[in-house]
Amino acid sequence: MRIVVLAGGLSTERDVSISSGLLVAAALREKGHQVVLLDVFTGYEQDIFDIDELFKQNYSFTDGISVGDTISDIDEVKENRRDKSNRFIGENIIDICYSADITFLALHGGEGENGQIQAAFDLLGIRYTGSGYLGSALAMNKGLTKSVLIQNKVLTPRGEIFPSPQEAMEWNIFPCVVKPCSGGSSVGINIVRTPKEYAQSVKDAFGYGETEIVVEQYVVGREFSVGLLGGRALPPIEIIPDGGFYDYRTKYQAGAAREVCPADITEAEDKAMRDAAVAVYEALHLSSYARVDFILDKFGNPYCLEANTLPGMTPTSLLPQEAKQEGLSYADLCEKIIEISLKRYETKKSGLI
Repeated sequence: MRIVVLAGGLSTERDVSISSGLLVAAALREKGHQVVLLDVFTGYEQDIFDIDELFKQNYSFTDGISVGDTISDIDEVKENRRDKSNRFIGENIIDICYSADITFLALHGGEGENGQIQAAFDLLGIRYTGSGYLGSALAMNKGLTKSVLIQNKVLTPRGEIFPSPQEAMEWNIFPCVVKPCSGGSSVGINIVRTPKEYAQSVKDAFGYGETEIVVEQYVVGREFSVGLLGGRALPPIEIIPDGGFYDYRTKYQAGAAREVCPADITEAEDKAMRDAAVAVYEALHLSSYARVDFILDKFGNPYCLEANTLPGMTPTSLLPQEAKQEGLSYADLCEKIIEISLKRYETKKSGLI
């Protein structure tokens, strides 16, 4: 099979995306596929190129990257682009993706995960992995996610959406959690305990180019994540940070958190979380695969924090660990995601959806 793995982009999760893309590409090559790894923003910038040859060579735009404690310099990425334009999709990306059997979206955050590239690919007839544009848009916006979950009676922390720092000052319940509305990898998220901390956290959250933020109640409990493949919930995994909470550094630095899978929970708690994850998946119109994050309080109630339509596939990512408990190796998981995603197109072609 000819597969494009699309990574990079301009979000705060650029480095995470490239790390995921490198691993996915390597795993699929081990399975015997012809795989081209591309940065969606920089594209393929050679004046002369042969698409067939790119697949035969298993071309990669980079050989490696490490995810550091801080996000990458996006301005530098833009400056290094050959045509200096602000177009999200780089040179030759469309033609190469169109020539593939499917494009594996290893993108995280921004235009790669909020439904925009999914909608563009739908219009261009390019097949891709993961949820469609509607589910991607709903899940990416934490405010919309919260509204949909409440309407569908899925337990989620009480909160409000604020379109400006001034209006956010109306909040007066502490402790609380401040989140950029459309960010990922916990970038810009803070647990706030005092009004002084709150003012600074609001400023920080709006500092990531957001037009609105979410402020919600702080639920005390244990942190879990539940992956889904084709709408079926995988075993819950518990995340135990070495201190503080599961922030950007803790997520991507080896040893900064301990993950336990299968989680040490009761059968009732396991079922409650899996059922809630499936309910979230269906309420947000997700497809193919996803990951849903929870806080389990002392009474065994799973509060949904958010849904991820393109879960991380880095060495420390949660979904591969959960899949392993079901007997799926990393490479098998990558192929399974492709298999499930391709079935969605077969269903569309048959006119069933």
